[in-house]
Amino acid sequence: MQPRLRKLASVLLGITASAVIFGAPHGALAANCPIKLGGIAPLSAPGSVTGGEAQREAIKIAVEEINAKGGVLGCKIELVIGDTEGLPEKGTALFEKLISQDNVVAIAGGYHSSVGMAAKEVAHDKGIPVIFASTWNDQITSSKLPEVFRVAPLSSEASAIYWKFIAKIPNVKNVAIVTENTDYGIPAAEEAKKGLESINMSATTYAVDIGNQDFASIVLRVKAQKPDAILTLLTGEASLNFEQQAAENGMGPGDVPFICDIIAAESNSFWKNVPDGNYCFVGQFGLPEALYNDAAKAFAKKYKERTGKDSVESYAVEAYDAIGVLATAIEKAGSTDPKAIIAALESVEHNGALGKVSFPYGTSKDPSAEGKDAKWWHQYLDPALMIFQYQEVNQKAGDAPIVFPDSYKTGEAVFVNK
Repeated sequence: MQPRLRKLASVLLGITASAVIFGAPHGALAANCPIKLGGIAPLSAPGSVTGGEAQREAIKIAVEEINAKGGVLGCKIELVIGDTEGLPEKGTALFEKLISQDNVVAIAGGYHSSVGMAAKEVAHDKGIPVIFASTWNDQITSSKLPEVFRVAPLSSEASAIYWKFIAKIPNVKNVAIVTENTDYGIPAAEEAKKGLESINMSATTYAVDIGNQDFASIVLRVKAQKPDAILTLLTGEASLNFEQQAAENGMGPGDVPFICDIIAAESNSFWKNVPDGNYCFVGQFGLPEALYNDAAKAFAKKYKERTGKDSVESYAVEAYDAIGVLATAIEKAGSTDPKAIIAALESVEHNGALGKVSFPYGTSKDPSAEGKDAKWWHQYLDPALMIFQYQEVNQKAGDAPIVFPDSYKTGEAVFVNK
């Protein structure tokens, strides 16, 4: 072949190869910069706006840090954040947009289980990996979808920490559970009720719609029950409204052992909305700041500076690490092909703010092979679960003593019962 023809053939071959690599919506290699990742969070009602804003800031910090270090595979990450509103239909529409219009190669975040339950099907249909940050419903992972991973606790495990703690409260036989009528609230209430009944305690469940603001009728019904303890399984601002309205009617944390929702860990918002919330018990999912590793300390410093908060919520840490895990997996895969990212996620080990994050059970090792429930599929195994208690008005969550379990305990619980 003549030199000019050989050169032309080489150019044409290069063009053909580039078309193969970059022709698909989700290119096989990461050379097609930037790499687009989707971030999801509830940023408007009826979703938990406080939780969503925390996740959004955490995700943005993670992307900024990754890009400052050179990005992934030589490419910067471009973040596309969307609002789920805490609603399943909004979540599925958002996933469709992120995948089909924005061409993201993976998605991270999420707060509400009902959104996760619906949106995971879109991720599966489109073959796009998603790491859910704070969606607890067991079925999100027990459905064993190849694309779905989670760094949050399982609902059944979180519910167990609640009922096992209630079992330690003196003289409790009768418990009121106030929950939301969602894919988080109903299963969590059922698990808690089943656990309480296994230790000969009775439990009555009161379900309300997500985003409910007026709890007058529920408070009256709970008060008529005369419970020995109250467990709140409401998300976002609704939980704060119930807790304060209960307190104003003589059924608050200062009147009866009262477990507030996880969002009470955001101290500023909690005390602003629940001024009568002293002695509230709060589930904490993630290590206390005193036990943070270096990565968590660095993130906490940036997060507090950016948000003006005095503590870091678990769902913010989970969202931060969800992005970090995705970046590690893409680097490991050497590709932005979704199938390659999924394969890398199954063997990934990411040292982040949560500690070492990995997903031991998946296609290469089914949970059933070790006699484990399907819920452990693509599930992070080591989320720290504990309960702290506010024992001073306006106390910061980071300063409040951890009262359960004994392995994390830093102080004694104060039990009130008027």
